[in-house]
Amino acid sequence: MGKKIVVVGGGYAGLSVAALLAKEGHEVTLCEKNPDLGGRARVWKTKGYVFDMGPSWYLMPEVFERYFGLFGKKTRDFYELKALDPLYRIFFHKKEIVDIPASREGILKAFASLEKNGDKKLIAYLKQARYKYDIAMKEFLYKEYSHLFSFLNWKMITQGTQLHVFATLDRFVRKYFHDHRARKILEYAMVFLGNSPKNSPALYSIMSHVDLNLGVWYPMGGMGMLVEALTQLCKQYGVTLLTGEEVIGFEYQNNHITAVKTKKSTYLADIVVSSADYAHTERELLSSPHQTYPEAYWQSRIMAPSMFILYLGINKRLKNLAHHNLYFSLDWDQHFDTIFKTPAWPQDPCFYLSCPSKTDPSVAPKDKENLFLLIPIAPGLEDPEDMRHQYADYALKHVEHVIGESFQEAIEVKRVFTVSDYANDYHAFKGTALGMAHTLNQTAVFRPAHRSKKVPNLYYTGHYTHPGVGVPMVLIAAEIVTHLIKETA
Repeated sequence: MGKKIVVVGGGYAGLSVAALLAKEGHEVTLCEKNPDLGGRARVWKTKGYVFDMGPSWYLMPEVFERYFGLFGKKTRDFYELKALDPLYRIFFHKKEIVDIPASREGILKAFASLEKNGDKKLIAYLKQARYKYDIAMKEFLYKEYSHLFSFLNWKMITQGTQLHVFATLDRFVRKYFHDHRARKILEYAMVFLGNSPKNSPALYSIMSHVDLNLGVWYPMGGMGMLVEALTQLCKQYGVTLLTGEEVIGFEYQNNHITAVKTKKSTYLADIVVSSADYAHTERELLSSPHQTYPEAYWQSRIMAPSMFILYLGINKRLKNLAHHNLYFSLDWDQHFDTIFKTPAWPQDPCFYLSCPSKTDPSVAPKDKENLFLLIPIAPGLEDPEDMRHQYADYALKHVEHVIGESFQEAIEVKRVFTVSDYANDYHAFKGTALGMAHTLNQTAVFRPAHRSKKVPNLYYTGHYTHPGVGVPMVLIAAEIVTHLIKETA
């Protein structure tokens, strides 16, 4: 028989698990704090511009197809996917520009231009990345790890050396490439997984297979189209979607949650799935005896970066940008140090600059550009109003210098979103944008569990849990939790 399930949070994580649970026959109510669904993937519309406020990279298309396939659907039933070419453009020191084309031949040519035999080295590197990816997809990503030995299984023991679980990504990449530009191209994705390449398991070389072999895609209309697709599925299967309903606590009986309390009402629950910030749920929503992970646990974790983001509407076309643009400073270790070692506002920061209007005319008025500027910064940084504006001015001058094109005089829409916004809008611990970093001891079984050890009918999903950070990972987590509830509830 179906149970009453309350899902806390209406981002990708909450919507995807709510739809799956409703499909299983449960009576699902989803409570979202903000006035709009989408969580970090909310959409902001103003003056003809459509801004994706969070995720902007569409990777691992097979994961999306698998998820929608569970409902007898395909992604094309909800949105049109477009393959990007180039995959992205990279700006280096002294205004050197390297485009990474979509074609295999073009990618090899690009790496051959960076160092001697770069193409041959890349072929070898991508071969091992593909191997790791295939093993991960078949053996690890879609599995729940309840204890250490479920992770250290026979496959991990016998093939662990080939997966390079215990080496660091930076050292691993250096075995193949000497040129700093080639290494940075193969390591940059770790920023979006919330960690430094020097502190990330070499297992994550799979990310090079993800972008260089599988390609980079874009859903026409923006990443908000995925929010709309998940919302449609929820409605089709009868999920009650409540916005502006912030969860403030729970009612208990015999260590089980019996009801979810919001600022507006109370909802009876046989099962609760929290896709809200894990630390917020544990530290602030649960009473002390019901916390699996107390305050000391969270203070000891390595948190992923926060982000300094500018949403910009530009009333002219820009010539020097592709859809995805990245800048890697000559000494990017300095930037990583300001995030993980000595928290500070970075100088000569690396950045990511998205210009989706290069691909999609619907996200900006005619002959104008939609820009999304992201600079990774340390979680917990103080960001008073004067500092936000001061750093925004600095960042804009920095970007203009790097891309060799001015646009400040053409800005007609400008919004800053950073540490305190993540904390206020999403209850993000220390204002992190990505949750917990993917270090070795914060990967797989070492991430917070999908099921509470203190409250048997409380489950978790989202980027804090296995398999971790990223939109595809969140969809996978939704499958894992749905299966876990089916087995244990």
